[in-house]
Amino acid sequence: MQISEFQKLISLKYEQRDRQRGTPASFMWFIEEVGELATSLAGNDQAEKEGEFADVFAWLCTLANINDIDIEKACSKYLGDQVKGFK
Repeated sequence: MQISEFQKLISLKYEQRDRQRGTPASFMWFIEEVGELATSLAGNDQAEKEGEFADVFAWLCTLANINDIDIEKACSKYLGDQVKGFK
């Protein structure tokens, strides 16, 4: 699956509700999932880690969708030999 396909899937399933919730509240959900990922990374349960990575990515797609950002296009900045702003 391509990033754009997953982002579209999230859009089709959740975007109407996500737009109603808005960016600030959706960002809080995203941060909660990042916290759960951080906790899982401290453990040894690989399936839990996979699930938390998926949750974080889904919420990132939600934020992108409601802010009209194409994540795949945005990530294209990493395709060249010289990435500006890479730390």
